[in-house]
Amino acid sequence: MVQLKKKVIGNKLYYYLEHSYRVNKKIRKKEKYLGKTITKNLKRQKIEFINEIYKEKWFDIFDKIKQNFAKEQNKTPSSAKEKEIEAFATHFTYDTNRIEGSKLTLRETADLLERGITPKEKPLKDIKEAETHKKVFYEILNDKKNLTLQKVLHWHKKLFELTKQDIAGKIRQHQVIISGSKFIPPYPAEVYLMLQDFFKRLGNNKNKLHPIELAALVHLKFVTIHPFSDGNGRISRLMMNHILHKYNFPMLIIHYEKRSSYYNALERSQIKKDQNIFLNWFFRKYVKENKKYN
Repeated sequence: MVQLKKKVIGNKLYYYLEHSYRVNKKIRKKEKYLGKTITKNLKRQKIEFINEIYKEKWFDIFDKIKQNFAKEQNKTPSSAKEKEIEAFATHFTYDTNRIEGSKLTLRETADLLERGITPKEKPLKDIKEAETHKKVFYEILNDKKNLTLQKVLHWHKKLFELTKQDIAGKIRQHQVIISGSKFIPPYPAEVYLMLQDFFKRLGNNKNKLHPIELAALVHLKFVTIHPFSDGNGRISRLMMNHILHKYNFPMLIIHYEKRSSYYNALERSQIKKDQNIFLNWFFRKYVKENKKYN
């Protein structure tokens, strides 16, 4: 529990927040200086303080995951790594497209992407978008440069130039709704300015935030702006994995079968305008998916 503490130094009174918590059977204590007076925002300050501690707890786990992942990668032959990446690309393509309505099964996706076998009686659109998604995914593996609007527009164009030419690589000029969600995306007139601000903040924060936090926030913020008529989720998940791969962390698949908690975390964060809701979901998800490394 966070407690408000007073300290007298000289003849002056100072206020602090204090919280004790357990890490690996050891008790740690953390303090946060508030000032000489208590503000009306004390409740909010307590919440932010807890979130700071919460993040520190996760970040230690994330760094351990990175270290153990690196050790495993160093022991893995190049040919085996190529097979792992291919399998990841197939599963990632299946799940991210299935979330957006693709009719391809995992087996059909694997046959298509790994063996060149085109599934019968399935929408041509789904087949083309699976093939182009894999190509864009391999592009991000070879791209260590920072994310830019031009790069994201290029990825979006590549994803949809064979199936939805009228929207491929284009920022939307009309209002959209998200099926099944109470969240209403920004109006078209707001989108471009929001994108400019998004990439400016990304440039300012890329070296200040932990890479896992950065990946989660990029995903959340971009999909909330919802700059495209379609494909916002797919692009956001590609951006997420671009950051994870760039900073040498294991990449992440958000599975179609467990999409409900994903949708819920996004929607609650968007409606309540509280990024910590999605961050907490993402951190737990990431650790669970990489439990063999922690």
